[in-house]
Amino acid sequence: MNAKKIYLYDCTLRDGSQAEDISFTLEDKLRIAEKLDDLGIHYIEGGYPGSNPKDAAFFKEVKKLKLKKARVTAFGSTHHPSKTPAKDRSLKIMLDSGAPVSTIVGKTWNVHVRDVLRVSKARNIKLIYDSIRYMKPRVEEVIFDAEHYFDGYQDDSSYALDCLRAAQDAGADWIVLCDTNGGSMPYVVFDAVWQARKHISNRIGIHCHNDSDLATANTIMAVLAGARQVQGTINGIGERCGNADLCTVIPNIQYKIEGEFKCLPESRVKRLRSTSLFVSELANMKPRTNQPFVGASAFAHKGGLHVDAVLKNVRTYEHIEPEKTGNRRRILISDLSGKGSILAKAGEFGLDLDSDDQRVREIVDRIKELENEGYQL
Repeated sequence: MNAKKIYLYDCTLRDGSQAEDISFTLEDKLRIAEKLDDLGIHYIEGGYPGSNPKDAAFFKEVKKLKLKKARVTAFGSTHHPSKTPAKDRSLKIMLDSGAPVSTIVGKTWNVHVRDVLRVSKARNIKLIYDSIRYMKPRVEEVIFDAEHYFDGYQDDSSYALDCLRAAQDAGADWIVLCDTNGGSMPYVVFDAVWQARKHISNRIGIHCHNDSDLATANTIMAVLAGARQVQGTINGIGERCGNADLCTVIPNIQYKIEGEFKCLPESRVKRLRSTSLFVSELANMKPRTNQPFVGASAFAHKGGLHVDAVLKNVRTYEHIEPEKTGNRRRILISDLSGKGSILAKAGEFGLDLDSDDQRVREIVDRIKELENEGYQL
């Protein structure tokens, strides 16, 4: 069986930069773009070119990079209700950026249509249609981000689907369903994506925020329901509680669903940990040690019983080989350690000890004494 291809769309340079306490310089953004391209990401969202001088400069400078695979994407919204697409500043700025792909976000929740845009439901659908229709012949690809789609679907499924049909009829290459508030449950996401596939023929993507700590689960459920583009950020950074973490999403999809999907060549998946650390460094963030798959503690073993079992069969306490995501196994020494921990650690340093060696028991006892006195090893 041939694995189904999953297209990866990275929002680190836009959604990620909206996280509290994170501010990328222009040089940071360019270096991250190169790193994402090296990882094998298919789409890199650079931000809205009209947001600030730095983002405008990014689209100019990124053209000088020799990206091997990734397509740079400019982000913007449907045209202003008082303007035509040809007179709209946002759409013009996106075109002027020269980005080959334009991602246009539009409202699909009637609450936002009524209270934020303050236009009729019919007018909002025309905004979606006209904006995409205008952009389509002027760029290589148009992606429609259906903002607040899952809230809209639960509130008024008929209208939410009408918004998707408008984007499809206008020529959108992808329609991405967004859990913008990050509050949807996995079964809701699965059903909404499944129903969308019944009503539109476009390729569907998923964009999840993590406000309920379900962004990864919701992304996977969307893929199982038929989504083929996955949007997220490195390390899950983003507005409020963040976005789906590509460092977790990618290995889960690729290695946990019985080989049904392929995100990246395995040699590229091995670069996840180094990519994670790279972005953390430029974001001036301390890496999260307990981050799944790529965190320093993801394959660290401290309890004596755990260590003993892992040394006999790694599958007993490891759900995946650490090396698949560029990580490694670590044996920790503490007052919870047994002789197995000491032997394993000694082996790391090339020391040949035997379990019957009296010195091993002495070392274990001494460690327990030190930690009891307040030391942390």
